[in-house]
Amino acid sequence: MEGDQLCRTKAKEKVLNFPGIGNCAPGSLQEQHSYKNGLLGLCLRPQVTDDACNGKTMLKSIPISTLKHNGLLQSLTAGGGERTHDAEVTLKMLQAEAEWEALETAQRGPTDATGCTLLISFNEALQHFQTADLYEYRKNIQPIVRRTGFSAITHFLFGPPRLHKELQEERDLVFAIAQCSLDNNQKVHIRVLQTIYKKLTGAKFDSARYGTHWEQLGFQGEDPGTDLRGTGFLGLMHTLYMVMDLQTLPLARDIYKLSHHPTQNFPFCLMSINITRIAIQALREECLSKECNRRQQVIAVLNDFYVAAFLHLYQIWKTQHKTISDSGFVLKEVETFAKKNPKQLLKKLETYLMERQNGMVLLTDKVSLSANHAGMRPKPTSAANTKEINFTGVCELEPEPEPESEGEVRLI
Repeated sequence: MEGDQLCRTKAKEKVLNFPGIGNCAPGSLQEQHSYKNGLLGLCLRPQVTDDACNGKTMLKSIPISTLKHNGLLQSLTAGGGERTHDAEVTLKMLQAEAEWEALETAQRGPTDATGCTLLISFNEALQHFQTADLYEYRKNIQPIVRRTGFSAITHFLFGPPRLHKELQEERDLVFAIAQCSLDNNQKVHIRVLQTIYKKLTGAKFDSARYGTHWEQLGFQGEDPGTDLRGTGFLGLMHTLYMVMDLQTLPLARDIYKLSHHPTQNFPFCLMSINITRIAIQALREECLSKECNRRQQVIAVLNDFYVAAFLHLYQIWKTQHKTISDSGFVLKEVETFAKKNPKQLLKKLETYLMERQNGMVLLTDKVSLSANHAGMRPKPTSAANTKEINFTGVCELEPEPEPESEGEVRLI
């Protein structure tokens, strides 16, 4: 069986190396995804020509007759003329398989010795956006909340300081990323998705781009991209940061484990996206300007704020035995506390990570008491109020017009 597979692999390599067929780039496969049926259709196009029609590249197939001088075809047809048709069919199948594999490799980007996608660091993913053309996104951003009248005067006199001018470009990059959607044609995007999946689940091999396995991570359906409309790709960048930092990875796995608790479960990735939404609003409302000015950084401060807010939610959820029916209340309280006390929140994260590094982290009643002191009062749940809450919404990066009703969960 292994010998047959080896022969098959060598045959496909010969097909790819034959002039006119080799260098099987992703352009030779056209991806057609229908949101109506959720299926991914792929149309094979063996060769690209230089002809053009209405600005689109023309594609045409390579006749099997052009391969008759190839050693592979000669070996397949050595049995006689009656086997020529079967040989041609086999060759076409090998060519199709080889091109399919080439597409998957090209989409995933660099791979390791086992053929699996290499993990990507936060800095490498960030560099992709720093060098990308994001002009169309940058020109549409609204970096700060627009205030008028008495509110503007009060904010000017008593509000937080303005962000230093030299940091505004970095801040604008954050809001540009928050408008980028998940793009299947971007290798970096796919690597980020694969890295998050592997680091949280412990999987060694790549996962399919679409499938129910993403629901295991806490997405709403088989396509994670549909849940990012609230925060754009920044929602994945924050999760990537948390799972790729050696100090915060254990915390990420603890939260992920709690999200699968028999009674305290919640959708991990959707909760993470809600925390990113809180971080975006805190940045827009200039709650983080003072800390950004002090550290002369924006993205690093925002990352820490995201992790700190998620830690705050995690401790409340675990110590006060919250369930999915409490998610609206908890998220609202976390948002209020985080915006009013960003320095205290960041200090709490620093202490937590230091204690964890020294093996001293315990979720005790002290944590619960501090949460209660911050206004986090446990709310009793009833069987009539345990229906699953739907995390939905769209990303508009606009100030919230008015407070939402208690218990309502919104994903911008």
